[in-house]
Amino acid sequence: MRAHLASDPAASRGREFALEQSLARGPRSAFQRDRDRIVHSIAFRRLRHKTQVFVAPDGDHYRVRLTHSLEVAQIGRVIARALGLDEDLTEALCLAHDIGHPPFGHAGEDALNAALEKWGGFDHNAQCLRVLMRLESPYPEHDGLNLSWEVLEGLAKHNGPPGEINWALAELDAAYPLDLARWPSLEAQVAALADDIAYDNHDIDDGLRAGFLQLDELLTLDFVADQWRAIERKFPLAPQDRRLRELVRNQIGLMVNDLIDETARRTQGLGSIEDVRSAGAALTAFSPAMAQHERALKSFMYERLYHHPHQLQTAEGARAVTAELYAAYAQNPSLIGADWLAALPEQEPARSRYLADYVAGMTDRFAIAAHLKIYGRTPEGLRNV
Repeated sequence: MRAHLASDPAASRGREFALEQSLARGPRSAFQRDRDRIVHSIAFRRLRHKTQVFVAPDGDHYRVRLTHSLEVAQIGRVIARALGLDEDLTEALCLAHDIGHPPFGHAGEDALNAALEKWGGFDHNAQCLRVLMRLESPYPEHDGLNLSWEVLEGLAKHNGPPGEINWALAELDAAYPLDLARWPSLEAQVAALADDIAYDNHDIDDGLRAGFLQLDELLTLDFVADQWRAIERKFPLAPQDRRLRELVRNQIGLMVNDLIDETARRTQGLGSIEDVRSAGAALTAFSPAMAQHERALKSFMYERLYHHPHQLQTAEGARAVTAELYAAYAQNPSLIGADWLAALPEQEPARSRYLADYVAGMTDRFAIAAHLKIYGRTPEGLRNV
């Protein structure tokens, strides 16, 4: 049953470029079509070789941006269904939210931001919109995927109304206004927290697998320790690896149920989607107790995994590769290939931003190979698992 606060595809604010209904393929709603366009895009497929936590992992079992996005979408759909929200809009937002990440994750982003400092910097959230609205262009009639307003708005406000609007988002908002000052739909808010739930817990799984995290360290967190003791009592003879995976599943379930209950409480009495947009704060949220647990878990993960000495060393190599690639293309643009070179702008800042688009679209392995081809070397230790 559709809740009265759910986004209605039949009442969508439309698309930047009018869509000829005669070209519609199959009986799909506007948000179903958006989801399908994202899944079929080249930018989405490239996520399979982009860093989630570990750079260019050799092991097949580690998560990458693509598998993470699929896991976020699964969690998002469950929450949306329980709350009566539009599952297709939620899924589209979950699947697309990381499309703007350059190779090597935040290390690559830092390098591009520094390279573009003179020209407004680089931000992966704004780049996500830039890819979907301008760069990924499979259609004869227009640039971009021409997604619905609700999808673009939700991606622009992935963490709520953006406090600082960089050049890329400002340009896109000027062309197709996204009401940046107000809060997005509940579907967008669900997608944002589904992202947190997924990486908070799945990164534990990968961190343990890689040996960067130890169970004893995790059990210093009361929330985790409570779940682990319950699992030990329920499955005393189960192998350790299975109990660890049960721990991750349990925590996801607890967070999801808490989020559903708290969101239902916060939205009780609201009359319309406009009330959601005008609320002045997020309405999709954890309870105060769960929010405290989640913050403690996130702080732990930054200290013990994301900022682990080996991770920092690898990130430094990844930043160097990205920065050196950009520098090489800025000095000799012919290295980017004939198709990209043909459309290279002559004037700044468009020229430098265009070169950043080229680098940002690379996968980890493409960037490593391109760097090796240009410089004849790759920094040691670039792969950390």
